Amino acid sequence: MPFKKGDFVLVDYVAKVVETGEVFDTTIEDVARKEGIYKEGALYEPMLVVLGEGWVLKALDESLTGLELNQKANIEIPPEKAFGLRDPEKVKLYPLRRLRARGIRPQVGMRIEVDGRLATVRTIGSGRVQLDFNPPLAGKTIAYEVTVKKVLETEDEKIRALVHRRIPSVEIEKFDIEVGETEVTINIPEEAFYVEGLQISKRGIWMDLQKFFPEKKTLKFVEVFKSEPSGGEPSSKESSTGSGGSR
Repeated sequence: MPFKKGDFVLVDYVAKVVETGEVFDTTIEDVARKEGIYKEGALYEPMLVVLGEGWVLKALDESLTGLELNQKANIEIPPEKAFGLRDPEKVKLYPLRRLRARGIRPQVGMRIEVDGRLATVRTIGSGRVQLDFNPPLAGKTIAYEVTVKKVLETEDEKIRALVHRRIPSVEIEKFDIEVGETEVTINIPEEAFYVEGLQISKRGIWMDLQKFFPEKKTLKFVEVFKSEPSGGEPSSKESSTGSGGSR
């Protein structure tokens, strides 16, 4: 049975540039290592997609609704529906000395920030640097080899997946999540206490709950700090944070 808008699905994919065959993104660790794009510390696992929410390219999102579970499909997306067409007007020449004065030593292929915008260094010569302000994949046809690995059915599964999407660096199994009719409580493990941007992640989880589970009126985060035993019973300090509620 094909998927529909609003479904929570976990997707594996390999994305490549059709013109060159270059793989530039994947959720599969073995493929990343083979293609030389593996990033230390990156998470390689099926990605959560809520269909129709624009979390992936629109053309890919629309194609996913026609697939079946565990059906591998090849989806080709033309430039205008992928990362846009290349605009020659976005290729500019800059004085080399101007970049060096800012401590930038440009090399061909390097991505640098100039005037608040990102650019790719295309050529260097005669005291000038050619900078391309087009997105790196502009003008390219993109092919996705994609498989829907799982459909999340239960409320608990979906909420856990949303939490994991916002705090991916800590295993979701370490979070104790209690889901009630109108309230969700998330007990945060110690490993997550000092995750960079944790407060922003908490706010993001609350926004996700409001969007997908509007009947949940309150979200509580609980952080427990425990002291080491020192001859007596270990003590603990509990901090409860509410990101939402009937305010």
